Amino acid sequence: MKQLLEFLGVMALIQGIVGLVNEFTDWDWGLVQRLGFFDGFEIYASVALLVLAFALFAAAESRKSG
Repeated sequence: MKQLLEFLGVMALIQGIVGLVNEFTDWDWGLVQRLGFFDGFEIYASVALLVLAFALFAAAESRKSG
């Protein structure tokens, strides 16, 4: 379970960073840019993914290994 939470945390962290980088460059990849209902709210969604990533990391740390 700990490894799953860490994996999901890494994926959320990557997508959050890519979403923020996309707002300041002309990259066209990432989860936030592909979903149409985030139009106009890409920065908020990316920040939410970063917060989710840190919450997942904290949850993984509170779990016992194994």
